[in-house]
Amino acid sequence: MTTRYVVVHQTRTHEPTAYELKLAGALEEVYARHGHELADVVRGLNSSSVFPPDGGTWTEESFRAEIERLGA
Repeated sequence: MTTRYVVVHQTRTHEPTAYELKLAGALEEVYARHGHELADVVRGLNSSSVFPPDGGTWTEESFRAEIERLGA
């Protein structure tokens, strides 16, 4: 029996942008330092140098919208 699996890079539609790479790095840092709960993620992102597309501060709503937009 052959096990099938998807390699993450096979499912993306484009190379990650500089913003996407920066956000991914910030999220890894946030998960390691602040926690995994949504409130922890938002707080951690607001202490990082990555801002939401509107340039403001992250909220739970803006984080959800951005992750949905990115298809994550």
